[in-house]
Amino acid sequence: MEVASAVRFPSPEPELPEVSEPIRKRDRSPVAGPPPKRPRRDDEGGNSRDHHHNGERARDDEPRRERENGRRPRNQEASGSNAQSKPELEDDPRLKLFQSAFSATRKLPIDDSKTRAGGAYIPPARLRAMQANITDKNTPEYQRLAWEALKKSIQGLINKCNVANIKMIVPELFSENLIRGRGLFCRSIMKAQAASLPFTNIYATMVAIVNTKLPQVGDLLVRRLILQFRKAFKRNDKSVAVSSTMFLSHLVNVQVVNELLVAQILMILLQEPTNDSVEIAVGIMKDVGLFLEEMNSAIANSIFDQFRSILHEGDIDKRTQYMIEVLFQVRKDKYKEYPTVKEELDLVEEEDQHTHTYDIMDDEFKPEDGLNIFKFDPNYEEHEEEYQKLKAEILGEEEGSDEEGDEDESSEDEQDEEERALEIKDQTNADLVTLRKTIYLTIKSSSGFEEACHKLMRVNLPPGLEGELTSMVIECASQERTYEKFYGMIGERFCKLNRMWSGLFEENFVNYFETMHRFETNRIRIIAQFFAYLLATDAMGWHVMMAIKMSEEDTTSSSRIFIKILFEEIQSYMGQKKMVERFNDPTMQECFTGVFPTDNQVNTRFAINFFTAINLGVLTEGMREFLK
Repeated sequence: MEVASAVRFPSPEPELPEVSEPIRKRDRSPVAGPPPKRPRRDDEGGNSRDHHHNGERARDDEPRRERENGRRPRNQEASGSNAQSKPELEDDPRLKLFQSAFSATRKLPIDDSKTRAGGAYIPPARLRAMQANITDKNTPEYQRLAWEALKKSIQGLINKCNVANIKMIVPELFSENLIRGRGLFCRSIMKAQAASLPFTNIYATMVAIVNTKLPQVGDLLVRRLILQFRKAFKRNDKSVAVSSTMFLSHLVNVQVVNELLVAQILMILLQEPTNDSVEIAVGIMKDVGLFLEEMNSAIANSIFDQFRSILHEGDIDKRTQYMIEVLFQVRKDKYKEYPTVKEELDLVEEEDQHTHTYDIMDDEFKPEDGLNIFKFDPNYEEHEEEYQKLKAEILGEEEGSDEEGDEDESSEDEQDEEERALEIKDQTNADLVTLRKTIYLTIKSSSGFEEACHKLMRVNLPPGLEGELTSMVIECASQERTYEKFYGMIGERFCKLNRMWSGLFEENFVNYFETMHRFETNRIRIIAQFFAYLLATDAMGWHVMMAIKMSEEDTTSSSRIFIKILFEEIQSYMGQKKMVERFNDPTMQECFTGVFPTDNQVNTRFAINFFTAINLGVLTEGMREFLK
């Protein structure tokens, strides 16, 4: 058996193609160790040789591809002269398009009058110089400057309007072109009202005055408010809905809008009641409830029936239920704190007002937002002259007035200025605060009531402010933790010194009884004890009892506490027998007709039950006989 040799014979070398360069042989032995690092040049040279062959092959194929694409070979372009290539590049339309696209002079002129911001900021001095240079009224530049001035003037007049100066602001407002700027006026007054809701009645009065002379302005404002409410209702935007409905409610009060619009809004809000919609509806009824009760009670009754059903269902939060209960109490009090129009804002006669009637579901409302932006008017001067004539009719101006009339007006103005100079008054009430402080310190620094009366008589009271002394005595007494007889004796001494002081204390009794709901229980108790002492000592006339009317409608919980303590203290000072004789005195029965009512059986039973509950049933014998 033959054994195969483990020795490998070398294989024959392959035949290589003939190359111009000789093949480089290895000089080292395979066992000599690790090969030395080759220099980078050798690798680069080898790679370059491979790239060299590939590059020559690519350059050979490039002219062929360019000829197929219809282009001139690059070598032919390079062979041409530089002078010949430059005109060809300049004539290339693609190069011209590229240059025009990225050149710095490409910016087109921009008309600042058509931009949203009105162009770049111009310093005031430079703006005045530009205005002086622009005199042609038929140019867009002049009209743009006039538009900006109109916008600033309307915005400024609306922002500074209040109850005191509204009569002076409105004539200045009519001096501006409200027909051209009615869009600006509506936008500015809506923004101002949304930013300051307590001033809504002032803005509504301003709109009512403008609406008497320019009904198109009131029409535009109401349409925008309706659209604003509809958008806010769909988007559940409570703040915008509240501002819109409040403005519309006050416009109803001044008869700019018919009350049917508010009735439709209320039905929409209460159709599917939520906490927010009921809250908005309650706010509307507080603002416009008195007007609806007087002008269209059927609407008010149906709305309150809807509120009552919502309250009974109980699907809303406790907070919202409490708001509805407060609204019913406001209605019961006949909207004392929510008048239709305040006296100082009642500036428009009913026959002069234009009342707009709308249906909130009408889809044809147009806000006319184009009136908010500047537009060039080719008949600018004619329209300005027309408004100047209209302004003269509104403000009662007459052209060509006589010189005598001017002299009379100037003399009247001088007299008015002199009267104003003489009638300067301190509106800060600094003197009043100082007087009250003096009276308070005088009372607190006295050791006894006689010393206090002696010092108070020496206080210099300005004419007409004598009532401050009596009211300060009562206020000082009510600020104590418990009643101190010291204050009652001061009141008794003043009442017996002069009937003037007795009359002032009687006025204080009526005022305090009417506003008793504002005080805490402890203060009510002390005030009742103070007046009971004055009545028991006959320092004050018993005819003040005419201010008390014992009925469930005319009394509150606070006033009933006051009456209870008053009668109990009178009994403690006078005794029961003497008190009964005083109330049964036939000469004074007219003063007690309200305390012991006999005009209505309901009120009589209420009074009997009240006095019986406070252990004064002996005073009800006359009323019991009346019921029999």
